[in-house]
Amino acid sequence: MSNCPCGSERSYNKCCEPAHSGVTPSKTAEALMRSRYCAFVKKCIPYLGESLHPDHKQDWSEENTRRWADNSQWLSLEILSTEAGLENDQVGVVEFAASFKEGEQKSVHHEISTFQKIDDKWYYVDGESPKPATVRHETPKVGRNDPCPCGSGKKYKKCCK
Repeated sequence: MSNCPCGSERSYNKCCEPAHSGVTPSKTAEALMRSRYCAFVKKCIPYLGESLHPDHKQDWSEENTRRWADNSQWLSLEILSTEAGLENDQVGVVEFAASFKEGEQKSVHHEISTFQKIDDKWYYVDGESPKPATVRHETPKVGRNDPCPCGSGKKYKKCCK
């Protein structure tokens, strides 16, 4: 038996298949995230609609979702972080990176997803791309007329600029 595509290291029939078949709902936000990724891999497109929060179903297109799943080779899922989303929580956040290939182009779908539990069932609410981290230089910026940091004794504008 092969491992589940979600990366849990459990077999598919003991991991995501019970959620896909409706036998056992996902117990945590992370488990729902894993089962949704696995649904893309296994082409369980109706499950993606069923696990979508009721307030957002009008924006969902089964046809477009199926096209993306069919035209992609799903490579891996990496859970980067989770916030709440456990069995006794009502909301949860999962940051993940899903690697896939469309044609010869490799891509990563990186998202911070929000989940909500309604009547003991987890739903995907929405997601957003993380904002890039701000890079701060540890040393002050060298001005044009400052001495060059290379130690040549010349002004920066005449040396390493």
